[in-house]
Amino acid sequence: MNHRLRTSAAVAALALAAATLVPAVPAQAKHRPCPTLNVSTGWYGDNKARLDRLIATHCADGGTKGGKPLAVFDWDNTVIKNDVGDATLYWLLRNDRVRPPRNDDWSATSRHLTPAATTALRAACPTGVRTLPTATDTRCADEIRSVYSDGATTGGAAAFAGFDHRRTEPRYAWLAQLLRGWTTREVESFAAAARAENLAAPQGATQRVGTARVTGWIRHYDQQRDLIHTLRRAGFDVWIVSASPEPVVDVWARGIGIDPSHAIGIRNTTEHGRLTAHFKGCGTVRDGEDTMITYIDGKRCWINQEILGVRGPAAERVQPASRRQVLAAGDSDTDVSFLRDATGLRLVLNRNKDELMCRAYENGDGRWLVNPMFIEPKARKAGPYPCATTGHTAADGTAGPVRRADGSVIPDQEDTVHP
Repeated sequence: MNHRLRTSAAVAALALAAATLVPAVPAQAKHRPCPTLNVSTGWYGDNKARLDRLIATHCADGGTKGGKPLAVFDWDNTVIKNDVGDATLYWLLRNDRVRPPRNDDWSATSRHLTPAATTALRAACPTGVRTLPTATDTRCADEIRSVYSDGATTGGAAAFAGFDHRRTEPRYAWLAQLLRGWTTREVESFAAAARAENLAAPQGATQRVGTARVTGWIRHYDQQRDLIHTLRRAGFDVWIVSASPEPVVDVWARGIGIDPSHAIGIRNTTEHGRLTAHFKGCGTVRDGEDTMITYIDGKRCWINQEILGVRGPAAERVQPASRRQVLAAGDSDTDVSFLRDATGLRLVLNRNKDELMCRAYENGDGRWLVNPMFIEPKARKAGPYPCATTGHTAADGTAGPVRRADGSVIPDQEDTVHP
């Protein structure tokens, strides 16, 4: 054997010996460490630490358990302070961008609008115009704002009736229906203009709509933006599900790096490229029936349908745990169903909403996190939440006790997480 061959053999022998003495590098060590939250202020108790642990657990999975872990966020007052639906309607009214209904028949704008509301709107708003002059016609602007914001006419009559309170909020739906006649691109331009104004306005600013002074500012929560960015860096599939019109949600979601393909809102049907006053359906609800939006049980349906790919009646049911979101975040009773579906943690911003806070404070499985709002948090609720009596709103609108999955009643809960 020549010198070169002897040297190669010696090197090979040394390498083999080293391999038997040095343990293999774990697979996980080949990857970057799981990211953690950067913003520490504003988090209550151990909420930040628990979120970091959840991120680390699923980041380490590396998608080996059947795809990316799923996180779903409500938008208004969850990711931001204040409401993008409100901001958009106020912009529409201040800029004459609401079209009158066909044949001046306001009942065509919502199947749930009451005769009292249609009469009031017809009396307040002019006919025979292309767009309503709500920038200067305060009577018309006041009536539309009152029906939307208060669910009542300026005279105090109920504006909506005959709807399933677990599937839709007709006031929120009405905003999407008032977008009839515009293209998606035009609505996005309206939302972008409203977004720019509200982010530029100083905190606490108001604006005049008709004769009323209304909220005129919005802010992103730094903590939630940080959480969303951290989840995405950790490999989570992050979605926004909101009860605002989808073109509006898309504009705001882009602002924090969420692609519109991962934002779900109220979806209008279209006709000749323009939005109609009708909605896409989900589950057992067909297109144009207009009886379910992304609201309470409707949010569950739309998550199952659009994110999990479940079609038909099954979309209305709770899915197997292995398929559901591991993290959910919300602030209101409108979010309670998809929050309950989360298998890991359920982050709740405390806005003193009865059913949501009853379930969050009862915390039967230890997966609920309650945090004060990051901007202008609510003070402690004076008395307990009425969980055992009136905390739950049924489909017909009647109030009753909040019940666990087994039917037992959750007792009243004290408000313990506040500034």
